[in-house]
Amino acid sequence: MLLLIGMIIGLVLGLTGAGGSVFAVPLLMLMAGMPMTDAVGISLGAVAASTLYGSLRNLLQKNAAPVLWKPGIILASAGAVSAPIGKWLGLQLNELWLLTGFTLLAGVIALRMWISANKNPAAASVVRAGNFADTPSPGLICRMSQTGQFELRPRCVSGLLIGGLFVGLLSGLFGVGGGFLIVPLLLALSAVSMSQAVSTSLMMIALISSSGFISHLLLGTSHELTASSHWVTLGLVAIGGVAGMVIGQAVSHKIANALLQKIFAASLIIVCIITLVRSFL
Repeated sequence: MLLLIGMIIGLVLGLTGAGGSVFAVPLLMLMAGMPMTDAVGISLGAVAASTLYGSLRNLLQKNAAPVLWKPGIILASAGAVSAPIGKWLGLQLNELWLLTGFTLLAGVIALRMWISANKNPAAASVVRAGNFADTPSPGLICRMSQTGQFELRPRCVSGLLIGGLFVGLLSGLFGVGGGFLIVPLLLALSAVSMSQAVSTSLMMIALISSSGFISHLLLGTSHELTASSHWVTLGLVAIGGVAGMVIGQAVSHKIANALLQKIFAASLIIVCIITLVRSFL
């Protein structure tokens, strides 16, 4: 069951440009019977493993679109700092309130996915499991010097830092990867293509989720998941997640489209509502 959950998480993560990791927490709660505290931690670990695989695969591709390393590292570092704060904050909240907040966030993500599929259906085919080779790389609004180096101007850096802190906080609090914020933030701050923003977000999500998962281990798990079973659970979900990304890599060019994005959005709402209703009952 845990392998299947991981495969679903990895497949959805790979077949969406942003927002796919939000499926992880409700699936772990519904299908594995985990309390939300543990589901958030396992979600962060599984998402980190899946996106790390995706990042390495993209880096090894010949003629792949270059990752925005400097802005990416700035944003990811800020997120890695705030993710443990979000995790700690989640432990202070009542689980029902936390799940209600998660459901509201999922609703916002699903609505954004639906609107994006309607307004820009071509962008729906740009997914994390896609091939980013031979992608055009336009100049950045966060300007480049004449030597081609990224200029760390105050306004650009402050935008990346603030965005990273917010992404990390939500990641640690709700166990989401943060791609639903990272991708539009990169597109707003820099004149990059959608595929380059999605490719760069993989590396950021891997770093931020790893920080959140480490904080989950340090702050402790619930009594329902011992330290040893915690690693076994994570291992199975993470293996399934990577397998799901591999499957997504094989089929993304055939099925990634605006309709699939809308199906994901509707499914996300349904899964989260079922999870919330079950918790209330």
